[in-house]
Amino acid sequence: MIELDHRHYSIQEISEFISSGEKIQLSAQLVQNIEKGRAFLEDYIDRATAPIYGINTGFGSLCDTEIGKADLGKLQENLVRSHACGLGDLVKPEIVKYMLLLKILGLSKGNSGVKLETVNALIQFYNLDILPVVYEQGSLGASGDLAPLAHLSLALLGEGKVYFKNMIFETSKVFELKGLKPVSLGAKEGLALLNGTQFMSAYATYMLANLDHQVKNIDKISALSLDAFDGRVEPFDAAVHAVRPHSGQRETAQTMREMLAGSEWITKAKAHVQDPYSFRCIPQVHGASKDAIAYVRSVVETEINSVTDNPTLIPEEDKIISAGNFHGQPLALVLDFLCIAMAELASISERRTYKLISGQRGLPAYLVANPGLNSGLMIAQYTAASIVSQNKQLCTPSSVDTIDSSNGQEDHVSMGANGATKALRVFENLKKVIAIELLNAAQAADFRKGKSSEILENLRKDYRQKVHFIEDDVVVSDLIHKSIAFLEH
Repeated sequence: MIELDHRHYSIQEISEFISSGEKIQLSAQLVQNIEKGRAFLEDYIDRATAPIYGINTGFGSLCDTEIGKADLGKLQENLVRSHACGLGDLVKPEIVKYMLLLKILGLSKGNSGVKLETVNALIQFYNLDILPVVYEQGSLGASGDLAPLAHLSLALLGEGKVYFKNMIFETSKVFELKGLKPVSLGAKEGLALLNGTQFMSAYATYMLANLDHQVKNIDKISALSLDAFDGRVEPFDAAVHAVRPHSGQRETAQTMREMLAGSEWITKAKAHVQDPYSFRCIPQVHGASKDAIAYVRSVVETEINSVTDNPTLIPEEDKIISAGNFHGQPLALVLDFLCIAMAELASISERRTYKLISGQRGLPAYLVANPGLNSGLMIAQYTAASIVSQNKQLCTPSSVDTIDSSNGQEDHVSMGANGATKALRVFENLKKVIAIELLNAAQAADFRKGKSSEILENLRKDYRQKVHFIEDDVVVSDLIHKSIAFLEH
């Protein structure tokens, strides 16, 4: 059992909570936060002499329509139902679980005014792996991720659909099966559930948690490509990077030196004076993407430890303030940046693949023993090029767009949710492209006499247990899929 408490959580910790499969519970401090916030809200409503947005008024452009006290709960439940307008592909269940956890953390700070019962219901979903069906499309990323979070919250009412035991059921059926009862929402609760950036931040957290592994993979694969291509080690000299000391660049150069240490190939005399940029500039290109990813991580970590619903309760100052913490602009900008950083890693990887199959430096054309009769890895590079081109299209920024909504009340939106879903596509594409590079790098290395470094030989040995050397033409798609699976473990 993992006890959530009142502290700053890292992306890695959130990921470890999800992957562990452990159940969660609230610390006494978080329980106190929630109960204090709810008590303050109810007292404030009793004392109020003026309308309070979203609590005893309508929503969006209906903010001036007052609602009677007897209807405050119905108002919140209607909000959830009416905002469940999602369309498109279904969000991966694992990302839905991230959404649940991040929503629980946000509501547990005591600035949202929800009931403890409501947070406990979300925790119950998390612990029982009852994951609401959420759709990718519908959020403008401004007044919170309204449509996706409405589908997440619809299950609290016993409505909508959920994943359970790897199947999709009507929520009411699972409630009956597990003996669960719908939650009756009180004042402000629907708004607290729907306002927030947990759709965007769940996507970002999921990608960043898994991206570190793939960035390490691409460094190692690029070192094998360089060595198999008979590349030079001098561009990775520490002195070169000391005079341009970007942290990602210096780290990558050091990693390359470590990966290549002890290689018989890298120390051989070279007939060529320098290598193409895709090899020579690995520290500069990989490093710039690493620095961008580090910045994205810092923004996302701030976000997932924040209160992003509206209005915000400030019990210590006896205030309820309608403001804009739900606006997704901080995430929208960095999700676009993340797209570019990942796309560039894929782009330079494809260029190394292109060089490896070019028939240069003693390697056979298309990395096959009998070119002509066999096409070898010719079309694998086409596939990588196609994916890289798609990434370029996906890197068109979402955050520069906005569409007026809610009758002009919500007149500038972030479009960060679209940024999140396309960033996930770029992330999945990156894995495909570097898997193709590994297929080519291992094939090229097998044509060389002697040995690379111990690290890279171990990589090649492990890889050859999953993907065989290509003697004659085979269905290459099967090998690429095996390569992707290899990189995911």
